[in-house]
Amino acid sequence: MSILNTAFAVTAAFVLSAGLGQAASHAANPDVGGAPMFVDKNIVENAVNSADHTTLVAAVKAADLVETLMTPGPFTVFAPTNAAFAALPAGTVDTLLKPENKAMLQKVLTAHVVAGDLKLADLRAKVGSDGYANLQTVSGDALSIRFRGDTAMVYSESRNIGTITIADVDQSNGVIHVVDTVLVPK
Repeated sequence: MSILNTAFAVTAAFVLSAGLGQAASHAANPDVGGAPMFVDKNIVENAVNSADHTTLVAAVKAADLVETLMTPGPFTVFAPTNAAFAALPAGTVDTLLKPENKAMLQKVLTAHVVAGDLKLADLRAKVGSDGYANLQTVSGDALSIRFRGDTAMVYSESRNIGTITIADVDQSNGVIHVVDTVLVPK
């Protein structure tokens, strides 16, 4: 085999193995917002690629929570979609994104984050005699999960009820569950 053919074969093998490695790191995860989610990337690195989470990403940036959500965690994030934010009363998102409301925005966002890596099976295992898996968020607020067959419903203290629409999106520092509602804390 000539040097040129050998170099080509080695390059092709490297490119293929790199592509397969990337595919393998994505294989267990669903796409979110039209983008692949990679298990070897953290919550922020994956979220920025989701077309369904541009509002959440902007809010995380405005709240100065990017660095926190890039740490090893682990974190379980109930990630509201753009449609969930759009369903809030008119002007709510714009108000929350103002610099003077940073503390309030941080409270709302951290009410969607639980310490630990809790997959749907883990949440199901936490269901108590009351029929709910009761969780404490990073903000100190409560979230409760109730299962109706294969559907997982998320309840906030303010009586917001959301549905986990995409579950178990593994991240290098935890897991994301996509939700269709902003879970407003008390």
